[in-house]
Formats: sequence, structure tokens, C-alpha cells
Amino acid sequence: MGDDACHHCGRDSYRSPSVAVDAVALRESGSGTEVLLIRRGKDPSKGKWAFPGGFVDYGEDPEDAVIRELEEEAGVDGFEPVALSIHGNPVRDPRKHVIALFYLVEVDPGSVPVAGDDASHAEWRPLGEITDEEVAGDHMRIIEMLRE
Repeated sequence: MGDDACHHCGRDSYRSPSVAVDAVALRESGSGTEVLLIRRGKDPSKGKWAFPGGFVDYGEDPEDAVIRELEEEAGVDGFEPVALSIHGNPVRDPRKHVIALFYLVEVDPGSVPVAGDDASHAEWRPLGEITDEEVAGDHMRIIEMLRE
């Protein structure tokens, strides 16, 4: 521990951003590419669609966190996460400075999502039908990237 760390809890005096992970799961269907989204059950952006995700726990690898969050929020097992995008604008989350790591996550295309944790609903949505107005925060940037 450095000289500026608390000898009780190990925290230092630096203000650091929090790290969040978001799972981007895709599948092909008769209507084209679909993406797995959850409807947020809490603020910020309550009622909006978002990728399943949440905060990385202290001591947790972000790749493990994204698999955990996918299961907690959408009831879907994921594997082989691959880094897709990083969003770090200090004002992207109204709560605090949050750096989001978006991972492309493999899932069984037959997976049936079941909302849990902070999600009020979870479903496969056609990639081409998602509108900016219904998506939380900066997640639309990922939708647009996937459409290219």
C-alpha cells in the first residue's frame, strides 16, 4: 500500500472512475440480425432499452463480470467475450464517472432471455428496428456500429 492509503481499508485518496461492462449478444433469425437487450428497471434511463451490464466488482476480471451480468440481467449464459468498444466520457452516466467496456459475447442463439436484477424485461430485438429514442445513454453508438 502506498503512503496515501488507509491502513484499515486500503483505499487511497485518489478519485477514480468506476468500471462497467456491457454484453453485446447477437443472433441471426429469419428477420435478420437480432440483438439481446434489457429494459432498464431503474434509473438512470428507467424504461429504456440497453445492453445487459453492470459494474465490475473489486478484484473481478471484466471478462468474468460481463458473463456474470449477462446471466444476472437476462438469464442467458455467455462465453468467449471479446472487447468491442470502450466509452469513457466523464459525463456519460449521470451518477458518476463510469467507463464502460462493451464486449461481444457468444451465446446459444436459442437462448430465451428472462429479466432479472436491474432489468424489468429482456428480449431479442431486430437490429434494424431499434430507434435512438428508446435506447439508454450512449448504447445507440454500439447499435449503429453493429449495423455497419
